[in-house]
Order: sequence, then C-alpha cells, then structure tokens
Amino acid sequence: MGKAAVALKLYERHLAREIYASTGLVLLAFLMLFAFFDLIHQLESIGKGSYQIQHALGYVILTLPGRLYELFPIGVLIGTLYALTVLARHSEITVLRAAGLSTKDLLFTLAKIGLVFSALTLLVGEFVAPPSERAAQQLRLEAMGSLVAQEFRSGLWVRDERSFVNVREVLPDATLRNVRVFEFDDRFQLLSITQADGGAYLGANTWSLDGVVRTVFSGDMAHVERYRELSWKSALNPDLLSVLLVVPERMSLVNLYLFIRHLSGNQQKTDRYEIAMWKKLFYPLAALVMMSLALPFAYMQDRMGAVTIRVFAGIMLGIGFHMLNGLFSSLGAINSWPPFYSAITPSVLFLMTAAGMLWWVDRR
Repeated sequence: MGKAAVALKLYERHLAREIYASTGLVLLAFLMLFAFFDLIHQLESIGKGSYQIQHALGYVILTLPGRLYELFPIGVLIGTLYALTVLARHSEITVLRAAGLSTKDLLFTLAKIGLVFSALTLLVGEFVAPPSERAAQQLRLEAMGSLVAQEFRSGLWVRDERSFVNVREVLPDATLRNVRVFEFDDRFQLLSITQADGGAYLGANTWSLDGVVRTVFSGDMAHVERYRELSWKSALNPDLLSVLLVVPERMSLVNLYLFIRHLSGNQQKTDRYEIAMWKKLFYPLAALVMMSLALPFAYMQDRMGAVTIRVFAGIMLGIGFHMLNGLFSSLGAINSWPPFYSAITPSVLFLMTAAGMLWWVDRR
C-alpha cells in the first residue's frame, strides 16, 4: 500500500511537471505573438501628440497581463493536450491504466493540477490585469494628449440620483472640463443648472469645481449665482470614470460590483456589467474544463493515429470556447438574458462535450 501511494505521487508529480512546462511554453509563445501584433498596431499611432516608440512598447507590455488572462484557458488546453499526447506516444498512459488507474482517478489528478491554473487566472484577472490595463490606457492617452471618452458629441452623460451630469472632456487623470449638472426634484421639475469650467476630485465623493455659474429656478423666476470655486458632492468618482478606460471584462470584481450598484441605484441597465461579473467568477474554472476536454484526445491518440489532427481539433475547440464566451456575453446583453446563464453556458456546454467524449472513448 505504501509503495502504491509513493508510485501515485511520483506519477502525479511527473504529470504536473509535464503539463506546467508545456502550458508555460504555449502561453509564452502566444504572448510573444500577440505582443508583436499589438506593437504593429500601435506603430500607426506614433507621431500623434508626443506618442513615440517607447510609449508603444510600454503600452504593449502593460497590456500583457490582460492578454495572459484571456489566453489562460486556450493555453491550458493546448499545454495539457501536448503533455498527454507525449505520454500516450510513450505508452505511459497505457501502463498507468493497466496498473489500475481509472479515468476518474486521472480526472481527479488533472483537477488538482488545474487548481493552480485556476488560482493564477483569478489572481491575474483580479489583481494584475485591471490596474495594468488602466495604466496602459492612461500612458497612451497622456502621450497622445487625448481625452478619456466622449460618448456623444455633447460629451459624457451620467445619472447621479436626481441629477444628470454632462462632462464634455474627461482627462486621463480624472480631471473634468466643461461640466454641467442638471438637478431635478422628486417630481422631475428642473431645480438648477450648474456650469463649471473644470473639476478636480478631492476625495470622499467630493469635487472642487472652478469657474462656476449656477442658474436656480424657483417657480417662474430664475436667478444666477457665480462662484470662483464650489464644492460638489456626487456619487461620480475616479473609480467610476475608470470604467471608460477599462472594458468590463478586464475590470476587477470589486469595481464591477460597485459600478453595478451605482447603475442600479440610478435605474440604469446593468446587464453588460453583471454578465462580466459572473464571467469573472466562472472564468478561473475554465482551466479545469479545458483539462477535462484534453483527456479524451489523449485516449484517442493512445489507440489511433493522426496525432496532428487530434491536437488541431483540440486547439480549434479552445478557440471555439473563447469565441463562444464572447458570443454569449453579447447575446445576453442584447437579448436581456439572465447574466448568470449567459456567463456559465459556454463552460457547461464544453464540460458536457468533455463528458460525452470521455464516455465515447471509454466504450470503444
């Protein structure tokens, strides 16, 4: 019994070493490839403002954690496929199965190995990619002298409780320019219009507006107030404005949750952000799904030829998973599907596919 336990640990360590090494090489190759294409794309922007090659290189490097987060499931699938295919080619899987290792045991071993990838996916997606992506966008915008966003020709519009805020320009450091605040009462009658040349965030949801002209309405009368500086309390803050710099899929769970609360508190649609939040929760588990999907291919290779075809089919499945994830997010937001089901459906479909393939190869 003791010898069997030692042999099992040796097999698990050997399998883990092979999978980690091959997955690391696959992810490194993918990152270098995407970095090359991203750099080529950034070359088109060189010369705009003060944007130079060093800014382009810095931007590409800062976006790599986001790329790594997106590529984790595909990299894990290809790396596991390669490692298992090598083991099958050397008849190691055949020996293990002949020694009494069942498919269930092998799946359990892959799950233990895959938990490391799930933890890494969670850490990169939650703590590394969001700030890195924000820094990349700020670097690019500041170098090009661009604005963060102008959603419409009239600027950015945000609802803040009973007020509607219009900001013509948002700078990368979250400084506001040309601000207008339309304040209404509970019967949606206009109380005041506040116009300011600019605004700076002081903290604690407080802004300092300068060059303020405030028009106050009272019945049929109106009067104008002018202030050199005016303190303005608002739920709007740099964290909410950072949504303009980072797409929902690359935001942290905390920022997604806070922004969803802000939108729902102002009776605005939250579907896109809720789907992104559920995807962030389930995405680390995609590594486990991909590893279970790789196992049937190893079994098929153990019994059949055409290694290249099997591996290519597995790679296509990984790319299909990535595309299906994006497709269900878009369809869920367009058709107002429940965010939970929009986020989890691709993983469930591929998990069912893996289970079906394992059942098929076990019967043969």
